[in-house]
Amino acid sequence: MDPDFWHARWEQNRIGFHLDQVNPWLVEYWPSLGLHAGSRVFVPLCGKSLDMLWLAEQGHDVVGVELNPIAVRAFFEENDLLPRVEAAGPFEIWSVEQITLLLGDYFELQPAQLGEVSAVYDRASLVALPEDMRRDYVAHLDALAPGVPRLLITLDYAQERAEGPPFAVSDEEVRDLYASHGSLTRLAAVDILDANPRYREKGLDRLVESVWRIG
Repeated sequence: MDPDFWHARWEQNRIGFHLDQVNPWLVEYWPSLGLHAGSRVFVPLCGKSLDMLWLAEQGHDVVGVELNPIAVRAFFEENDLLPRVEAAGPFEIWSVEQITLLLGDYFELQPAQLGEVSAVYDRASLVALPEDMRRDYVAHLDALAPGVPRLLITLDYAQERAEGPPFAVSDEEVRDLYASHGSLTRLAAVDILDANPRYREKGLDRLVESVWRIG
């Protein structure tokens, strides 16, 4: 997927993927990862998610990576945060006390730039990518955050009936992508179609949101 696609979505404010509240699955299932306060959490393709604020409120240090400058700037402005901004190679680093956003391309991020993290939170990253990019995304995540637990949220629906993003990611694909990651547990699976009528208007008869604990 061309970066210009995402830049256009933010410029046109076509960001239906953004939630104006903390994701309830995060609140319910994050404790299952068993992290201590002070643990460092990585949020790939983070946008301006309020989930990062919640994670910081739990005592975590949060680092996200985001391609679009509108999203990064909006995160700090909308939450009345005044960041420090500095350049570091192909990235700009925007940071306040417990939250750091790396402005740049996820696929250019190197382990030394990210540093050591204790967990990964993926609410809208895997589902943001078309099928032909998802295996590369997971492989790069493995290089950036090897062996750490992950909380993953996916959507599954009849892809031929609606265009992504968010894209449909089946249970079978999740199990295939993460087959080498030790334990993989689906913590929840709920059909959320009734709460998303725009998808029913596209002809969908199911829209299943799943929560996974990996590792």
